[in-house]
Amino acid sequence: MLGGMERDDWDRRYGATDLVWTAEPNRWLVAEAAGLPPGRALDLACGEGRNALWLARQGWRVTAVDFSPVALAKGRRLAAGSGGPGVDWVEADVRTYRPEPAAFDLVLLAYVHLPGPDRGAVHRAAAGALAPGGVLLVVGHDTTNVRDGVGGPQDPAVLFTPADVVDDLAPVDGLEVERAGRVLRPVPTPEGERQAVDALVRVHRRTAHPRG
Repeated sequence: MLGGMERDDWDRRYGATDLVWTAEPNRWLVAEAAGLPPGRALDLACGEGRNALWLARQGWRVTAVDFSPVALAKGRRLAAGSGGPGVDWVEADVRTYRPEPAAFDLVLLAYVHLPGPDRGAVHRAAAGALAPGGVLLVVGHDTTNVRDGVGGPQDPAVLFTPADVVDDLAPVDGLEVERAGRVLRPVPTPEGERQAVDALVRVHRRTAHPRG
């Protein structure tokens, strides 16, 4: 989801081409999910479902949420064509969607770009969905990508830094930051390979509050 683009905009974009995004899962999801025991996963603003479908193939029980019915229909077709495990597809706007609290072992927000107040609310709602020991992974185009990288939104108002995400999550009790930093992602262009700058934050919910 990109700032300034609403449901109808995304429906038109998803309807105009076979796949807006590659069918391959996000590289940071693959790296960060490695070693996690499969459980319940929540993919917020899932688009055409590439990450949700990959998680399902790894044995996760996945709920995938997006406000574009066109995108969700494509995800369902991809799932049916793969013959793999099913995904629970939910049509909802992540800005108002309230996931089941303390229910998911992995929550993913991949390239969900919203203005600051909406972004913070969505990040906190995502954190609230974590079960004890669960992992929240937030990845998106870093603010510096406009100057130093390639692709992605060009409006700084909808971009974020790792510190922005950590600040968004600060009011949520019981979280521990495992990783928060910028990562470089290779992107092929007509001029050759370039590096996009992504912000990546991984936190988990503690199984118990530390004793004071």
